[in-house]
Amino acid sequence: MKIAVIGTGYVGLVAGTCFAETGNDVICVDVDEEKIARLQRGEVPIYEPGLKELMKRNVEQGRLCFTQSAAEAVAKSLIVFIAVGTPSDEDGSSDLRYVLAAARDIGRAMTEYRIIVNKSTVPVGTAEEVAKVIREETSVEFDVVSNPEFLKEGAAIDDFMKPDRVVIGTSDVRVAEIMKELYSPFTRTGAPILVMDNRSAEMTKYAANSMLACRISFMNEIANLCEIVGADVHNVRQGVGFDRRIGPTFLFPGVGYGGSCFPKDIRALIRLGEKVSYPLKLVRAIEEVNNDQKHVLVRKVLRFYAPEASEDSTDQLLEGKTLAVWGLSFKPQTDDMREAPSVVVINRLLELGAEIQAYDPEAMEEARKFFGDRIRYCQSNYDALENADGLLLVTEWNVFRNPDFLRMKKLLRTPVIFDGRNQYNPVELQEMGFTYFGIGRNAQ
Repeated sequence: MKIAVIGTGYVGLVAGTCFAETGNDVICVDVDEEKIARLQRGEVPIYEPGLKELMKRNVEQGRLCFTQSAAEAVAKSLIVFIAVGTPSDEDGSSDLRYVLAAARDIGRAMTEYRIIVNKSTVPVGTAEEVAKVIREETSVEFDVVSNPEFLKEGAAIDDFMKPDRVVIGTSDVRVAEIMKELYSPFTRTGAPILVMDNRSAEMTKYAANSMLACRISFMNEIANLCEIVGADVHNVRQGVGFDRRIGPTFLFPGVGYGGSCFPKDIRALIRLGEKVSYPLKLVRAIEEVNNDQKHVLVRKVLRFYAPEASEDSTDQLLEGKTLAVWGLSFKPQTDDMREAPSVVVINRLLELGAEIQAYDPEAMEEARKFFGDRIRYCQSNYDALENADGLLLVTEWNVFRNPDFLRMKKLLRTPVIFDGRNQYNPVELQEMGFTYFGIGRNAQ
């Protein structure tokens, strides 16, 4: 099939490349001249395992190309995906300016029938808004489809090529069949293609992300309670997760979720509820718990170094202390730092007077956009430990899972670990002479 993808961000670039990998001819479009130039040179502007190799192969074989011209892409394509950003507006709702601008460009370029597919995460009713904008620009026939993405950063290629399900929002049988054909190479092992109305498809994305975020915030609250009552959340998580009605995924406590999806989508859903006079109490609580959880490690740091201090203090309580931070991206296998817990943690530690030595396998350059020269960027995880008064593990990269603890103990001025992802065994570390603080662990 002939496909255009408007937007070469995380979703657009992954979708376009994967569609090309299954034999389609794909044109990816972006208004950013520099980004298009980089893509044409074979450079990938985001870190996503496997994407660079996949993109290179499909460009070389002529199935994937990049342009700034939406008109050119629309003219050559039957199916046009909109995969642009939908950032949070000031009130928390989704900002649709880029989606509607793309729709307007598509309408102006159309000379014959096209299928317009919303791949961006958008509020309920957006398909109708997109259709309205296009109708203002053209009298040519078209259909608008809602096709939300369910990609995890760090595993996006696998998620796209082997989806749990594909959701297609359309009321037109002919369009549904074309979309089924497009996705058929990805669903040969039996993953369902669910066809529903546009509004239900749009809501499905928000409901799925909110459910996953709810599990994370719930376990974070349970972990915090475990610390108070002397239980161990590691045992509790296993006891809960083996219940087949619940399952083990997304039950790992930590320092909160981040990224480009969960925080933004939770806010948008809250705003939607307010808009229709149905306040979403549970969804609000998910956000409140998560925002608070990003401060948990700092509280532990303060209790250790300044036990008499108030957590709201504006004093330089950590002046003279140097702290190592392992992990800056919001999750492993990505360089994305949008809404990352590390940003909240490090900014607060800096306010309290600490010096920060940080390392991340992929997000070092991205981190400079957030911290500038206020922290030291280290060459390795061990480099970050040298003469530090303690270690904060914020992101659970594999390289941090089995470090040389004896080497760590020699490098640290004070052998204390604040484990924000419960990666280490508290008993083993304490036997080695470390002071250990986890999230909801009772060996402290």
